[in-house]
Amino acid sequence: MKVVVLGAGLMGKEAVRDLVKRNEVEKVYLADLNIRQAENFAEQLMSEKLDLLSLDATNDVQLQEVMALGDIVINALFYTFNEKVARTAIEIGVHSVDLGGHIGGATDAVLELADKAADKGVTIIPDLGVAPGMINILSGYGAGKLDQVDSIKLYVGGVPVNPEPPLDYNVVFSLEGVFDHYTDPSHVIRNGKLIEIPSLSEIETIHFDGYGDMEAFHTSGGTSTLTKTFPHVKTLEYKTVRYKGHAEKFQLLVDLGLLSRNNEVTVDGRSVKVRDVMREQLSPQLRLGDKSDAVLLRVIVSGEAQGMPTTYEYNLVTEKDLSVNETAMARATANTISVVAQMIGNGQITKRGVHPPEMIVPGEFYIEEMKKRGVVIQETVKTHEAHI
Repeated sequence: MKVVVLGAGLMGKEAVRDLVKRNEVEKVYLADLNIRQAENFAEQLMSEKLDLLSLDATNDVQLQEVMALGDIVINALFYTFNEKVARTAIEIGVHSVDLGGHIGGATDAVLELADKAADKGVTIIPDLGVAPGMINILSGYGAGKLDQVDSIKLYVGGVPVNPEPPLDYNVVFSLEGVFDHYTDPSHVIRNGKLIEIPSLSEIETIHFDGYGDMEAFHTSGGTSTLTKTFPHVKTLEYKTVRYKGHAEKFQLLVDLGLLSRNNEVTVDGRSVKVRDVMREQLSPQLRLGDKSDAVLLRVIVSGEAQGMPTTYEYNLVTEKDLSVNETAMARATANTISVVAQMIGNGQITKRGVHPPEMIVPGEFYIEEMKKRGVVIQETVKTHEAHI
């Protein structure tokens, strides 16, 4: 198969790192507006399979020409391009996957193309990161083993291995995105009804081996398509995992209005957005740099199987790969989108149209493939006898 990767940022490059190792992949094209940032990476990789291409994704003709080189496209561009890339994939008849983007309805816009994609014989899967992405696949896998699904609880955190005060946190993606997740409301299903919960609320303690007791709290965006896929469950919620005390510190910033999108102040006659000041002040302090990060993940799917209350639990603790300087978040994210793209390319996934990950990605095969890449997801099952 031939794969086109759009975007030479961290996730795009790490997806390429996986793709060139696979025998089924004969050619990989990495395309970006600023291809220079990929040149050093390509020199280190030293793969004859890889070609670098210059791409202005706002140029429709150029985008079509680049995407048409592949059997499948991995879209690692900024989420605002997701709908455009999906539409282009349908027009030219190639499969496409993306990293998602709940802000501004980006994923919803891609899902609305389902009929057009099916008519064209194209498979498109959005939201293939970690949260959403990995948690969707594992939720779908666990739910598929139950006769009735009652509860889905999701916990994910990208955290530093060695936390530093005062926030005990380092940014793996953008701090602007973190602000959004901490300020927008979280959508959950509670007592069978879809409701909004304030982010940073309902803090609970959660334990991860090697990390001890952490805290988990509501943040926006994590449930993504799951609330529509499983509308009849009693409980569905997503919480972010951090070191203890983190949520309370950020709650203070929120309460003071320092993370609001709209708050402005006037300084020496100039209007300045407070959030912009916070972002610029904190970003250098919170940059991960050469430090090690970890992804902590837990998915708990509960319900009934063969008349018995049953729970499937999935756990992941993965740390930065120091041998290639690949962050834990990149390992989990880029390998997820690469593995699923290859499933489409090699015929493991044959359903056409646009489908969220939980509805189309075979969980058992996904877990096996991630394990080969050093990302080990452990499954445990608990069955309780029903009390009569």
